[in-house]
Amino acid sequence: MSRRQRWERRYVWALIAGDLLAGVVAGAATFALRFGHQVTAYNRGYLLLSALLPVALLAVLGVSRAYERRYLFVGTDEYQRVLRGGLGLIAGAAMVSYALDLDLARSYVLAALPAVIAAVVVLRFLLRKRLHLARNRGEGLRRVLVVGHEMSVIGLTRQLRRERYHGLEVVGACLPPDHDGAVDLPVYGSFDDVANAVDAADADTVVVLSCPELDGAALRRLAWRLERDEVDLIVASSLIDVAGARTTIRPFDGLPMLHVEHPRLHGGARVVKDVVDRVGAVLLLVLFGPLLLSVALCVRLTSRGPVLFRQVRVGRDGRLFRIFKFRSMYVDAEARLAELKHLNEHDGVLFKIREDPRVTRVGRWLRRLSLDELPQLLNVLAGQMSLVGPRPPLPVEVAAYADDVRRRLAVKPGMTGLWQVSGRSDLPWEEAVRLDLRYVENWSLSLDLVILLRTMTAVLRSSGAY
Repeated sequence: MSRRQRWERRYVWALIAGDLLAGVVAGAATFALRFGHQVTAYNRGYLLLSALLPVALLAVLGVSRAYERRYLFVGTDEYQRVLRGGLGLIAGAAMVSYALDLDLARSYVLAALPAVIAAVVVLRFLLRKRLHLARNRGEGLRRVLVVGHEMSVIGLTRQLRRERYHGLEVVGACLPPDHDGAVDLPVYGSFDDVANAVDAADADTVVVLSCPELDGAALRRLAWRLERDEVDLIVASSLIDVAGARTTIRPFDGLPMLHVEHPRLHGGARVVKDVVDRVGAVLLLVLFGPLLLSVALCVRLTSRGPVLFRQVRVGRDGRLFRIFKFRSMYVDAEARLAELKHLNEHDGVLFKIREDPRVTRVGRWLRRLSLDELPQLLNVLAGQMSLVGPRPPLPVEVAAYADDVRRRLAVKPGMTGLWQVSGRSDLPWEEAVRLDLRYVENWSLSLDLVILLRTMTAVLRSSGAY
């Protein structure tokens, strides 16, 4: 068994242990809250159900393929399968109860099952964050040999080095015979030397980039050779930032065709997102009510001017709206912008400087903890923004957009998003745009859930918040 297979197996066993723990805790907590700590003839059946809950949970997660390694480590497929298994568990409980005419307390079912699924999602998210931190330290990485032309190899290598949480460490490359070797990587020969290069580089994964020299027959022979050594083969598509949920392999006369679905920008899924956004905004406004009042009082007492800052931003399809934020700058901030333009530390159309003299003392803390953005819940409630989406741009920024960047306006802007949880102002402009476009192309409720969970850790890190 290889080094990669050993740590992947340990990770899967940790997932199983975490899911069992979630099932035990959710079952015990629900029983205690519903019936107390005393076991009687009436609640003895519910005690048995609580004991069987962890077993049923593992069964439905196994059926929904939530333990398959292809869906773990990165992406939202794992969470989608957990949620799918949770819905199956709820539906199965309802069908068994109806078929056997069981008199189950609805309060018990409606509390135990959603609670256990929420616990599983949170525990898996924490376990994945632990894995990503380990990968940032150089642990749990796949050793990757990249096969392709120089520019493609350089582009992929840079991206994987920037996003180490994917767990792919490029250790070498195979290039065309006429290459110049300037890829900042050890070169282990040409396309005909891939099998031997795997042994020389001690690689456990081969990534083949799009190139005409490696046709179907050559890839098939390479796959046969790598299969004997249990080396993973990954063929990188030339499609950019298109999630697996939108792609399907469909055979046509023996030739596999990659069918790409259009992104879900309209229809029932968007209605569900709008409902989730507004319900979530109401709950968060109630939850953060005391905090909102406290921040408003601090802003009011420490500097002259209004508590809320209102500014025109561009929403979905280019519609203008006024965004609400707690005022973190002095009242003359807009007038002083021209004299600070030359200090801009951000490439692209954004204006950002770390030590902005226009920011108040309280405002620095509000920005560091992202508390200045909480009033945007009012924009979400009004349907102008979403909880998750691209960053809401200024009209002057939109005027400078290239045609591709305008794709960001196909959805509502969000209070948080991939840009915010991946580094915020520390990211270069091109990377921020790529992340926003990736969200537009691959939106899903499970992706929103992951981003909301990552937002909590991003706020605690305060990286890129200034």
